[in-house]
Amino acid sequence: MKDLTPARSSLDPIEIASRDEITALQLERLKWSLRHAYDNVPFYRQSFDAAGVHPDDLHSLSDLAKFPFTVKTDLRDNYPFGMFAVPRDQVKRIHASSGTTGQPTVVGYTENDLKNWGNVVARSLRAAGMRPGDMLHNAYGYGLFTGGLGIHLGADALGLSTVPISGGMTPRQVRLIEDFKPKGITVTPSYALSVLDEFHVQGLDPRACSLEVGIFGAEPWTNAMRLEIEQAFDMHAVDIYGLSEVIGPGVSMECVESKDGLHIWGDHFYPEIINPETGEVVEEGERGELVFTSLTKEAFPIIRYRTRDLTRLLAGTARSMRRMEKVTGRSDDMIILRGVNVFPTQIEEQLMKVKTLAPHFQIELNRVGIKGGETRVFDANGPQGERFTLSEPWSLMLLDDTRMIHESTPIQPLAEGGHRDTLVLTCRADKFQDAEPSA
Repeated sequence: MKDLTPARSSLDPIEIASRDEITALQLERLKWSLRHAYDNVPFYRQSFDAAGVHPDDLHSLSDLAKFPFTVKTDLRDNYPFGMFAVPRDQVKRIHASSGTTGQPTVVGYTENDLKNWGNVVARSLRAAGMRPGDMLHNAYGYGLFTGGLGIHLGADALGLSTVPISGGMTPRQVRLIEDFKPKGITVTPSYALSVLDEFHVQGLDPRACSLEVGIFGAEPWTNAMRLEIEQAFDMHAVDIYGLSEVIGPGVSMECVESKDGLHIWGDHFYPEIINPETGEVVEEGERGELVFTSLTKEAFPIIRYRTRDLTRLLAGTARSMRRMEKVTGRSDDMIILRGVNVFPTQIEEQLMKVKTLAPHFQIELNRVGIKGGETRVFDANGPQGERFTLSEPWSLMLLDDTRMIHESTPIQPLAEGGHRDTLVLTCRADKFQDAEPSA
């Protein structure tokens, strides 16, 4: 893979500023953001007053912990425009995310918000190794969600040539990659694997294609999947993070030269890590739930938004700003299995240790009337949902309260009449037949 490290002279000065400069700017902007939200959004005025705090109570960054959280239900309760801090006619773009089974969450942007968003996404794409004049294949969605349009905004700001294609129509994805020869692709990790399969279907070598970097987001993915994708395409695979509620893609970005977590663009977003059960801010470097406060947003300020994403904060490396580890799961995705807490990414990490096992699978949790403890793998698209079992002695089982491993000892059945939760892992059969542990 090519060295795509950006020239230091091409970086924004704030990316490599001193920590004192960054924190001073954050405090100044945080004071403005709290005041802006309090003065212009009735929800925040009521929320702050109920908690007995006022924007004037913020004297240091640590004082932010005095202020109440914002959660997704708050946004839905104020549907459609109750969270806007500017008149509706000043909102230049509106996105309604989710809402397939209930009330959507609506976010909006002023003209200045769009400029700032474009700049942080441009910064992110540059951190991934993209340069003005490069071509980007944008396979993020262009619908109601913020992904595709957010990336496109930043690509324009950086001066890229963008191919907007969204997801789906996978044969055409490969055709355009072959014909247009883009340097980069923005795509979800799971869909990248579908694109990979299509290369093979068409008899093409993905390692011979033009792609030099993949920018992956929108879902948790593991370092094991990163290696799988990098080896398959002979390209760098880096992580981008962002929530629509915070701004969209571009809140943080993994630098291609380090690939050691995502640097948070702290001139626009202030992160905290809290204990998801108590809500207390944890010590630096301790794992917990990620909370974000916007520092510059005009149309839709967000104060202490609980993302439900689990990670930890670390010191910066390739940039001066703090890093967040790759998101390992969500606090609301936790599987409690026989008294043990497990996250889907923990299972994936172990599955990826099995040679030839595909990294795309589904986890099905059964809680009723199961007497055994067998972990089964099946092809959901096969005839009658045909089921397979990983080759003995490799049964997936719980080892302790933090991790899962492949273990030769079979899971003991319960006594007659007993019940046991089981995991069923859905995977393509052709990828795990004759599976065995990697060396």
